[in-house]
Amino acid sequence: MRVAIVHDWLYVMGGAELVLKEILDCYPQADVFTLFDVLNERDRARIGLKETKTSFLQKLPFAKKHHRLFLPIMPMAIEQFDLSDYDLVISSSYAVAKGVITGPNQVHVSYVHSPMRYAWDLQHSYLAQSGYRGITGFIVRYLLHRLRIWDSRTANGVDVMIANSNFIARRIRKVYGRASTVIYPPVTLSLRTADTERGDYFLAASRLVSYKNIEQIVRAFALMPEQKLVVAGDGPEAVHLKKIATPNVSFTGFISTPDLRRLMAQARAFVFAAEEDFGIITVEAQSEGTPVLALGRGGSLEIVAEGRTGLFFNEPQPEAIATTVRDFIAAEQQFSASECRAQAAKFGCARFRNELQAVVKKAMMLASAPAPHATPAKGRPVHLIKAHRPS
Repeated sequence: MRVAIVHDWLYVMGGAELVLKEILDCYPQADVFTLFDVLNERDRARIGLKETKTSFLQKLPFAKKHHRLFLPIMPMAIEQFDLSDYDLVISSSYAVAKGVITGPNQVHVSYVHSPMRYAWDLQHSYLAQSGYRGITGFIVRYLLHRLRIWDSRTANGVDVMIANSNFIARRIRKVYGRASTVIYPPVTLSLRTADTERGDYFLAASRLVSYKNIEQIVRAFALMPEQKLVVAGDGPEAVHLKKIATPNVSFTGFISTPDLRRLMAQARAFVFAAEEDFGIITVEAQSEGTPVLALGRGGSLEIVAEGRTGLFFNEPQPEAIATTVRDFIAAEQQFSASECRAQAAKFGCARFRNELQAVVKKAMMLASAPAPHATPAKGRPVHLIKAHRPS
């Protein structure tokens, strides 16, 4: 069986790339296709990538820093891959990868991280944040309109859709009108079995970009000067966040994964204010035995067990976050590290590989089964309709 894996693009190491790593572990002889590949060697080694087959976008200027400028031609680029020699195609899609062209004798299984959010339910906020107005705004709206049409049409070329959470399964049903199987993303679980001595701080960690709502967490701790917050990560919001931060908030900048996991293990709780499709980092925190205080939307609702491994706040606003932090402090002793670890164990890598291979095996078996032959129903009268010439 020849296998092709199609991934949108390889730009930075993120949750989608960790999924790609596990898919490759399942099918190590597969060929990997991607629009462009600019990963550094360290991240390529983490995924296990040896070689990728890229599109013509790889040769275009600015692909590394401004790849979203090429969004209007990405559908055309993904359709140029010739996958006719492969029996099984697995797409890892959060943009256009699921739109690859496959034939009737091929099986296409698509792991959908999310339908393109900036083309669907986040269109208006995307346009507002980008500042597109006037004739430019009109052109961008038209391009997103065409992208939605293409995105809907190409959903018909997928034999089996997999959603990374029930939240995304509902979005797939809404956008594509398709049922999907939920397989949670793989998470590298902690190897710690003993409880770690806690520090005196709360932790927030992510890439410092606006939609992660780190600013709201920083402003929440300005309302609680007696509580310490550590912010791990780097990004375009870093300078702004440091300007508005109060003395009880400190920043680590970019840190390695082992250092981040150590910070998680010693934190009193992990604070997460983004609405994510899943939210791997909240599983990682619980894996380290640390409760999570999260926005009660999106994938967090499926990851955090409220009252047992964390608490939710309803809005990503400083007051709501501060209230939840205070509620946690009042009940801090009822949260156990062992229960957090048990909750995280539901999302391990071995579980992901087993579930993915089971879905693929079933899809291949159904595809190889002989098609039933149509037989005429017995005893059913045949009615002939005569055409009458008008008088």
